Amino acid sequence: NGIPVGPGRGSGAGSLVAYALGITDLDPLAYDLLFERFLNPERVSMPDFDVDFCMEGRDAVIAHVADLYGQEAVSQIVTYGTMAAKAVVRDVARVQGKPYGLADRLSKMIPFEVGMTLTKAMEQEEPLRAFVAENEEVSEIMDMAFKLEGLVRNIGKHAGGVVIAPGRLTDFVPLVADDVGSLMTQFDKDDVERAGLVKFDFLGLRTLTIIDWALDAVNAFRREDGLEPLVIEDVPLGDPAVFQLLKKAETTAVFQLESRGMKDLIKRLQPDSFEDIIALVALFRPGPLQSGMVDDFIDRKHGRAQVTYAHPDLEPVLSNTYGVILYQEQVQRIAQVLAGYTLGGADLLRRAMGKKKPEEMAKQRTIFMEGAGKNGIEAATATFIFDLMEKFAGYGFNKSHSAAYALVSYQTAWLKAHHPAAFMAAVLSADMQSTDKIVTLIEECRDMGLTILPPDVNRGVYRFTATRTGEVADEIVYGLGAVKGVGEGPIEAIVEAREADGPFADLFDLCHRVDARRLNKRALEALVRAGALDAFAPTAPDGRPHRACLLASLDDALKSAEQAARNAEAGMGDLFGEGGEDAAVIAPPALAEVRPFTPQQRLGGEKETLGLYLTGHPIEAYEAELRQFAGTRISDLKADRNVQVITGLIVDQRVIRTRNGDAIAFVTLDDRSGRIEVVVRSELLDACREKLAADRIVVVEGEVGINERSGDPVPQVRRTHAIHTITEARARYARSVEVSLSAERLCADFPDRLQRLLTAYRGEGCPVAVRYLGEEAEARLRLGDAWRVEPSDDLLERLKDDLGVEDVAMRYQDAVGR
Repeated sequence: NGIPVGPGRGSGAGSLVAYALGITDLDPLAYDLLFERFLNPERVSMPDFDVDFCMEGRDAVIAHVADLYGQEAVSQIVTYGTMAAKAVVRDVARVQGKPYGLADRLSKMIPFEVGMTLTKAMEQEEPLRAFVAENEEVSEIMDMAFKLEGLVRNIGKHAGGVVIAPGRLTDFVPLVADDVGSLMTQFDKDDVERAGLVKFDFLGLRTLTIIDWALDAVNAFRREDGLEPLVIEDVPLGDPAVFQLLKKAETTAVFQLESRGMKDLIKRLQPDSFEDIIALVALFRPGPLQSGMVDDFIDRKHGRAQVTYAHPDLEPVLSNTYGVILYQEQVQRIAQVLAGYTLGGADLLRRAMGKKKPEEMAKQRTIFMEGAGKNGIEAATATFIFDLMEKFAGYGFNKSHSAAYALVSYQTAWLKAHHPAAFMAAVLSADMQSTDKIVTLIEECRDMGLTILPPDVNRGVYRFTATRTGEVADEIVYGLGAVKGVGEGPIEAIVEAREADGPFADLFDLCHRVDARRLNKRALEALVRAGALDAFAPTAPDGRPHRACLLASLDDALKSAEQAARNAEAGMGDLFGEGGEDAAVIAPPALAEVRPFTPQQRLGGEKETLGLYLTGHPIEAYEAELRQFAGTRISDLKADRNVQVITGLIVDQRVIRTRNGDAIAFVTLDDRSGRIEVVVRSELLDACREKLAADRIVVVEGEVGINERSGDPVPQVRRTHAIHTITEARARYARSVEVSLSAERLCADFPDRLQRLLTAYRGEGCPVAVRYLGEEAEARLRLGDAWRVEPSDDLLERLKDDLGVEDVAMRYQDAVGR
């Protein structure tokens, strides 16, 4: 049915039977995955088989299972939400009729931590205790909240759990209906197992959808070239291009390997085999990272530390992990090899070590020591090895799961290395509802050398699509579904009309051919601002598409389409008179003549509809001026105790609280050459918080140091002295605002108009000068200090537009910050 299925997950990947049947895709013998980790005669609990499916096909799989085994034998599993500490006080306050603001304040006093309870919060938080003691209404809320905390509040549906019973479900468990009437077991996942039923997890894995979409694009190109389709399961697991990509930590969008911390680990580990990828998935967890296990593993791999084994028989078991006990299966193997355990018995040992039950551990230690003694291993060595196993069992990871997920990681890395446009188009499509992710992925595409084409009603579809200019696919057409304010319905209508009668000729042709009930004015405005109708726009003086005239022409275009539809209904023919010789021909109206968008307006429209700047960067218009403030670009900054001037656009900001309650902001600046983090401490943050808005250009004065916390140490503004807006920086550094005026444009009322305009912007800023350009000479007149102005963008625009002068420019003595 064309539904992608994952290669396996969890301990089930260790089953040779599952591999032989095609349930899993990784040979367990090749990677020493143990069946007994999944199921064995000595294990009393039921096996738990998890299967990943493509997000789009998961519901179809569940429906198929219900059809196959009977609707009365299959259901999903309930989950119970409880009244947790922060939520219970809000619920109680609402029912008691207390003010919302009171409940909100009380809830925010309870720390946001996993496992937090009201009792723990009262013990830890002095302000909370004082608030409860001083306020009778709050005390009433807390009295009832203590009684209700932990009780069931609501029911939900388990993310993946499906039960398949051998007969009618009601013979085994009670059922409950959810909000839409579909049945679930009334027992949760643990009670379902206690009732004797097998639980399967049918999980939706977005990465499988991405792989499927990428393969569709790749195979479309391969069909055009007369090649056989690519089968992802057939790609070789030792491809040098994949490991070259991994070693550079270019793993954005690669399954399981894309986080910042994981990239740091990859740079240190430098993986060069599939076994290393399996290890990466297992190592990147708090236990191994904090225990020193990761450092041991990396140092031994690169020869900085000697690989040693407590006993020679451990070498075959631990050689792949350089003598480090990394996987739970290795604990089982050690017990089997050294102490004669069956693998089933060794699984019980593994479980006992994980749960750390003293009486069970004492029993297992005796069994291990006796078995090791029979194999001629000295008691001291056996004790040392058992202690080592016990220590690492808490950190040990299920290798079957790690290997199965490493295969998905490898497949995504292979696609990124060999078919980057198709892969990144699929990733962008999967994340198109998340603006933050789209921004990151677009940056990654540009770093990869891929061209991102703006959305286009004549080329685009709902998803992002890879295209090729020659033999190589190196372009991605922006997905129309990622344009805010345009839903699936309008896009379907556009694509249907285009496929039926070919590309659209112009704005009026689009409005005439697409049903206005499916594509309204609001959606058209969003498409214009996003650049999806640029092909229909005349060229503005700056060489860019004149989007403003398209926007101003929408009403005429829609009215023209509406009139044509009425005429067609009345038998008067269509726009081009195809109804016959007597049919009325309606000529399309001309596009409106309006002032083009400024670069800021054009880019603002893109940010509003796409969530990012696609065809430019707001800083472009200021680059020449910003060089007057900062002589060094961000990419060229070096650590220096002297105060430096750094300029850039604010692209990210986060604020943290220190232990003593002070706020510290970490602000990321981008000047198109690179990015740098600026640390703004509480005293400065309080004074300039309103300046630190997203997408604002700022000028920072500070000392640049090295951020040692980063895996790859980079410059950071460690001590920030001042932050200025562009207007403040002009006032601080500029010599004057200079207005250039020719003799031809000088008119009698010019002084009055200049006076009225400057009056609205007077302040402590910079002087104004008028440069008069005569036919035979020129003169410069500096206005008095009473006419100093705040040199904002708005003032500069109005001086140019309202006065009709030749030029308005900021004049500087010399570049600063060099």
